Amino acid sequence: MLYPIKVFYSEEDKGFIATVPDLPGCSAFGETEENAIKQVKIAEELWLKTARKEKRKIPKPSSEDVYSGKILARTPKSLHKELMEKAKEEGVSLNQLVVYLLSKGVGKRKPVQRIK
Repeated sequence: MLYPIKVFYSEEDKGFIATVPDLPGCSAFGETEENAIKQVKIAEELWLKTARKEKRKIPKPSSEDVYSGKILARTPKSLHKELMEKAKEEGVSLNQLVVYLLSKGVGKRKPVQRIK
């Protein structure tokens, strides 16, 4: 099973923490992001092995959730108008424009900055 992994930089620990949110308590530390991921994969294997041995219920990975791809968003009339005008200007549907804008925003990832 493939469980999603979250990684973040911990200023307090001066390194990266990787967690498997679907498996309570499953986390690991690494001096680099890659090392933290490598370590948490080992921790995940041990977590699952222990759960099987103790006959505990093993949660399904949250990545198996099924999403329809449809959302409903209520916006102010002025924003709706602005989006419609921009879509018309670009020659695309409102839906295409909104998907494009959301993907650009979600795709941005703030780089990890280390302060020395």
